[in-house]
Amino acid sequence: MGPLQGIKVVDMTTVLMGPYATQMLGDYGADVIKVESPDGDVTRQIGPTRHPGMGPVFLNTNRSKRSICLDLKKPAGRDAVLRLIAKADVLVYNVRPQAMARLQLGYDVVSKINPRLVYAGVFGFGQAGPYAAKPAYDDLIQGATALPALMAQTSDGVPRYVPNALVDRIVGLTAVGAICASLVHRDRTGQGQRVDIPMFETMAGFVMGDHMGGLTYDPPLDKGGYARHLSPDRRPYKTSDGYICVIVYNDKQWENFFRATGRDDLRSDPKFATFAGRAVNIDVVYAELARILLTKTTAQWNGILEKADVPVMPMHDLETLLQDPHIVATDVFPVTEHPTEGRIRNMKVSARWSETTAEPQRLAPRLGQHGEEILREAGYSTEEIAAMARDGVTRLATNP
Repeated sequence: MGPLQGIKVVDMTTVLMGPYATQMLGDYGADVIKVESPDGDVTRQIGPTRHPGMGPVFLNTNRSKRSICLDLKKPAGRDAVLRLIAKADVLVYNVRPQAMARLQLGYDVVSKINPRLVYAGVFGFGQAGPYAAKPAYDDLIQGATALPALMAQTSDGVPRYVPNALVDRIVGLTAVGAICASLVHRDRTGQGQRVDIPMFETMAGFVMGDHMGGLTYDPPLDKGGYARHLSPDRRPYKTSDGYICVIVYNDKQWENFFRATGRDDLRSDPKFATFAGRAVNIDVVYAELARILLTKTTAQWNGILEKADVPVMPMHDLETLLQDPHIVATDVFPVTEHPTEGRIRNMKVSARWSETTAEPQRLAPRLGQHGEEILREAGYSTEEIAAMARDGVTRLATNP
């Protein structure tokens, strides 16, 4: 009974950004119909699998959905998706708008069929600029929004991408907010609309929100950049036997840290004594913090800093994260029985509601698993569905 119960979403997205957004809508209670090509979403093939087409990237971005295969290049396939759109609240796509126009599924077409539709595009670039028709991927947008350049400043001078599909997930989250806001507007006015969520502009604002610095002003006061984020010693700190994550931020925390470590000498040092002093000398401050933390074990520091109420957390790897006591206690990654894939780790919805509990509606589907039931809901007869399967318009799932 999630907060989006009763909302129907036609999901024409693939790979990660769009599917991540529509998975959240499904987790929040929406009925999400994932429209796949006869070959399926390419992420079905990524990573180790127990069965072909059910890879971990797909499993973890396509739960809470039903799957139907339609060949949209065939007139009957396009007609079928238009039937779905006619009864939908939201359409989400992540190809370039030019591709939707070629399929004759642009907003000018579908809005005539369903004026209440929220038509959400999640793609590379805003359509008013010279990059409008360019393809976009996470790595490209990371590079174009200065993330590798910032990484180079903080390490060995070599630009690197963040080892996470950061752009896809941030823009996907932005899309969820934009879609929900559009639904509120629709419910107030009765009018749907087209909403574009471009990757480049979204991430440019996201990154520069931290790093605009003196570039905020005209003329600029500096070359931009948030000094604390760019300090070379802003990192997990090496201890005598491992690593630990520590941030000593406000005056109270630094006072507690001086007391816990016996470093009264730093209390009177203007570089350490005030927030303003530390901000100007952040490289010196973090370098000294690194030297101090090298003197004891991770366990010793964890005990000392927790007792002193100084913010501290472990530095996990992918495996130990799953064993973190808080993660275990809150059951973030419950082991669930998938009907075809056996025991898998699912991911809990992190947001909690007091009245409209949101949980995954179903586990990720096999290719075309729900095609027949979706077509029946759209008004197709048994004979029509069989003909569509015979003609390659749709592909119905077989028993595993």
